[in-house]
Amino acid sequence: MTQTITIARRFCGPPDSGNGGYVCGRVAAFLDGPAVVRLHVPPPLEEEMEVRVASGGVEMMRGETVVATARPAEVALDVPPAPTYSEAEIAAQSYAGHRTHPFPTCFVCGPQRGRSDGLRIFPGKHAGTKLVASPWIPDGALGGADGMVRPEFRWAALDCPGAFSFERPEHTAPLLGELAVALAGEVGVGERCVVVGWELARDGRRHYTGTALFSESGECRGMAKATWFEVPANR
Repeated sequence: MTQTITIARRFCGPPDSGNGGYVCGRVAAFLDGPAVVRLHVPPPLEEEMEVRVASGGVEMMRGETVVATARPAEVALDVPPAPTYSEAEIAAQSYAGHRTHPFPTCFVCGPQRGRSDGLRIFPGKHAGTKLVASPWIPDGALGGADGMVRPEFRWAALDCPGAFSFERPEHTAPLLGELAVALAGEVGVGERCVVVGWELARDGRRHYTGTALFSESGECRGMAKATWFEVPANR
């Protein structure tokens, strides 16, 4: 039986394509354990795409075009200590996306998304560190029957904080190229979580970042490595 994915418009990043973290999480669901997903072209919205086995993993196709590929991966990071929820609240007050945002309706970090619509993760500078941090309370719509946040939404939460962990020129936008995620344990809906991001390295317009998701008790429930590209922003 052919397996397919359709990305609903609600889960956009840029207005006309899917949020990278959410899409990567959907594709990674076809594999077991930690995975790395590469986005080859912007994932289209409201179009059925075929997912098939390929090259030790899976690929998501739009007709003859490869949209994304995924394969098992090891994800190793030196995860920093978790800020407290109160510290994350303070950090979020300096969120750069409140002043200017290339994709203000992004499902994860868009300030124009309402509560219970987007994730509203707003990472700002955590004082005295190289981290950006944001509080996050997942709402009930993100959970499964067991009351735990579904994996694709945890992948999404581990996406955008990386994009705000590095400086980039004006009139550019960060575009996700690749995301590798290892989830650990569960996160419950209504839990007071903290998400952090930090820059690992950069190479010209390419940036490498780490992100981590912490539970209310301060335990790391997921970590990610991402590759980002600076692209011209729509003006």
